[in-house]
Amino acid sequence: MKTIKEDTMLKINNLQVNINNKTILENLNLEIKKGEVHALMGMNGTGKSTLVKTISGHYDCQVMQGNIHFKNKDLLQIDVAQRANEGIFMSFQNPIEVPGINNSYFLKTALNEKRVYENKEPLDAMAFLKYVKEKTSHYEIDQKLLQRELNNGFSGGEKKRNELIQLLLLNPDLILLDEIDSGLDVDAIKTVANVINGILDGNKSVLMITHYDRLLELIKPDFVHILHQGKIVKTGDYTLALEIDEKGFEAIGIKDETH
Repeated sequence: MKTIKEDTMLKINNLQVNINNKTILENLNLEIKKGEVHALMGMNGTGKSTLVKTISGHYDCQVMQGNIHFKNKDLLQIDVAQRANEGIFMSFQNPIEVPGINNSYFLKTALNEKRVYENKEPLDAMAFLKYVKEKTSHYEIDQKLLQRELNNGFSGGEKKRNELIQLLLLNPDLILLDEIDSGLDVDAIKTVANVINGILDGNKSVLMITHYDRLLELIKPDFVHILHQGKIVKTGDYTLALEIDEKGFEAIGIKDETH
């Protein structure tokens, strides 16, 4: 096995992923180093969500060929729970509602699972609440969300803020954002950006999917990748996102083939 460079967070080689026997990603290559922010753009149906779901270990995604290494570990040999404990966090487009499960209990359980995995003492209820206050006090996040059932009856904005609480508590190394800005107003997008920018410490990395320049304006990516027909066809810096926002994908030779 080739040794991955120490500063490499994620390395994907020649990845092919099928969903329901249909090839979604093909010959995809990507490298993310520690501290880097990468944005993934592309038309609907090009495989953006499939990529982040594959990295996080979603059961829908069947890897047919290629490899993924995370912090020099073979990610394809690690189950979804271990991937989370190793430091991968994914924010979903539409987090599911789980009636009957107290949000605070869910968060404390997830945090303590990771602490045990890292050979740390689990937190009791009082220490957990203190930890939550410490982590969220700098951001506009209502802690009353903790008292409710997990995402049950939450508005879209509340679901996204609840995921930000999870992000702050779990303190992951690789943050996958699947259209976390979808449906959010300007103030909520600012909160998302403040949290992401606030936790970037030179070691954490981000891979975010977005259709909107507003979030990219607030969290300026180091790299912007254009995904088309299951592979990355163009990579640039933030100016590439500005070009797409102004002129559309046709400006870089990509046509909408759905019509």
